[in-house]
Amino acid sequence: MSKPATPELKKYMDKRLFVQLNGSRKVIGILRGYDVFLNLVLDDAVEEKAAGERVRIGTIVIRGNSVVMMEVLERVS
Repeated sequence: MSKPATPELKKYMDKRLFVQLNGSRKVIGILRGYDVFLNLVLDDAVEEKAAGERVRIGTIVIRGNSVVMMEVLERVS
């Protein structure tokens, strides 16, 4: 059995990401860490609620299986 491939997220480290989660939840934060299961650690995280309301969360861990889509919001070199 082969081990899971590590996601290619190194270039997104310390960049602001938009992460869409299942259940239509949306979080924006700075990527500080990740693992082979796509679990993410985001710093300065903000959840975007319906009607444009934003809730500051701080540092959070997001389980990889709840990530639907990710978009980097800064220029990646």
